[in-house]
Amino acid sequence: MGVPYCIIKGKARLGRLVHRKTCATVAFTQVNSEDKGALAKLVETIRTNYNDRYDEIRRHWGGNVLGPKSVARIAKLKKAKAKELATKLG
Repeated sequence: MGVPYCIIKGKARLGRLVHRKTCATVAFTQVNSEDKGALAKLVETIRTNYNDRYDEIRRHWGGNVLGPKSVARIAKLKKAKAKELATKLG
């Protein structure tokens, strides 16, 4: 399709763009003639830094990083399973 898009960190940043508290998505339908140059520059930056590098960015997304609460919960469950298995076998 070739539609430039990017993900912005925080709805408040988009809200500033449309003069509201927060905003989830923004789509431009009309652009003032005096703003077309700035928008073209922004679109080009988005395309080069985000859209064209999609596969590279997708490969580097994190994963398997759990917080301390989750790690503690999983350790507790493992310990309980090991104890239950020991009582069944012994």
